[in-house]
Amino acid sequence: MCGRFSITSPPEEMRTLFNYVEQPNFPPRYNIAPTQPVPIVRMENGQRHFALVRWGLVPGWQKEAPKSLLFNARAETINQKPSFRGAFRHRRALLPADGFYEWKTVGRGEDAFKQPYYVRRRDQQPFAMAAIWEDWLAADGSETETCAIITTRTNDTLRPLHARMPVILAPEDWEQWLASDGTTTHAAEDLLRPAPESLLELFPVDRGVNKATADHAGLNDPLPDEGGMSSSPAKAGSKQKSDNRKVSKDQFDLF
Repeated sequence: MCGRFSITSPPEEMRTLFNYVEQPNFPPRYNIAPTQPVPIVRMENGQRHFALVRWGLVPGWQKEAPKSLLFNARAETINQKPSFRGAFRHRRALLPADGFYEWKTVGRGEDAFKQPYYVRRRDQQPFAMAAIWEDWLAADGSETETCAIITTRTNDTLRPLHARMPVILAPEDWEQWLASDGTTTHAAEDLLRPAPESLLELFPVDRGVNKATADHAGLNDPLPDEGGMSSSPAKAGSKQKSDNRKVSKDQFDLF
């Protein structure tokens, strides 16, 4: 599954990579959780556009907001489930990220605790998770755009942590994924596969991540691996990518 992720690359770097029209300005987010606003990239009139939506999909046909959040959608059944089928066929998107979190139980009995691990590309570059989005109209007339991240079976790198992982789309597949009108559902389903074994690394991080309200630099810095799960050469105290972003007065603020 994918229940937390981060976006820490500067806005201009993200815009260059994802090639969307808008020039959004947003601060680094180190611990994004469901129900919070998240950026997606979608295709409109032949161009990629940046949009801010709520993480936790509400199907367009739903009369009331669901009590349980649909923040993940399984790749194996996404084209059959009524909650996801329409969005998968007509409203696919990219969800930019720099990394995501998974948890591992360490210890036993009263001493056991949930240790968060941070998963990122080995080259520390941003990537795109496969997502779907919906436009939901509430009974009071208010309109909310929402999204869900698509998950698939895990690869060997992440299997010690979890049986599921978010679908990470290869850059060469982004255009095909976004082309809802030109890509068949079968072709889109073929893109929903686990990431290559060599793409990702993981390492333990601060347990402050366990609190959804925690969102500050240092949360995803590498720590010594007591659980023996790390696949990263990173050591405690090693530095992440520097954040040298410049804020333009002409940009609009997000998050």
